[in-house]
Amino acid sequence: MQAYGPLLARIYDRRWSGFAARAAPAILACYESARPGRAPGTLLDVCCGTGRLALFFLERGWRVVGLDASEWMLEHARRHAAAPVAAGRARFVRGDAAAFCLGERFDLAVSTFDSLNHLAGENELAGCFRSVHRALDDGGLFVFDLNTRLGLRRWDGVTLADSDEEWTVTHRGFYDEAAGCGGSRITGLVSRLDGSRERFEETVVNTVFELGRVERLLGETGWSGVRFARPGDLAAALPEPESEGRVFVVAAKAGV
Repeated sequence: MQAYGPLLARIYDRRWSGFAARAAPAILACYESARPGRAPGTLLDVCCGTGRLALFFLERGWRVVGLDASEWMLEHARRHAAAPVAAGRARFVRGDAAAFCLGERFDLAVSTFDSLNHLAGENELAGCFRSVHRALDDGGLFVFDLNTRLGLRRWDGVTLADSDEEWTVTHRGFYDEAAGCGGSRITGLVSRLDGSRERFEETVVNTVFELGRVERLLGETGWSGVRFARPGDLAAALPEPESEGRVFVVAAKAGV
């Protein structure tokens, strides 16, 4: 599993963590519709990043565990949720989304901002599905999003620049049909406390997962009621999800 370094984690927290926060209300509404009267409960945030989605649920009385491969991202999450962490309502742990065991059960699991595209292949994705399945109580939901092949194709050749008084960052998108992946090469300059600037470069790779195979892998690892949906409308199933650039996936663990 790819893990962001300290400078990219800092920029991510300031510039790109909003996706998770925006997705949180729709995810909560999806859970409350599926399990009326059961919220607040316990949330597992897989690839939790800097904890913005976790904060949304914590503010509504949930207990949250966040898992991420990057200790730098987790440092931001712990700082943002310092009071719930101190109160024992939140914890953020380093781990691999493809294989983990947390020793407790949850009502809802989430993974947002195409985090699972960062897994290297289907074996790792199936490992994630098995790990989350073990972690959920019967009847629990798993909600996550993926960039589709179409979405990753759109990245190819796109260059984006982002800057403020603290940093300058450039994204250069790429897509490799033969390798089944796309992503961004991210370079930037970030200000230090002494006024100098530090350069960094990271490559973020997204694996293409065919959605038909995703559905089959979910079934093979114990999930049921799988549907693909648009962001913001998780109740309506998409008949042709591959025609979207990004889809959300909702899956249930069988039980009462």
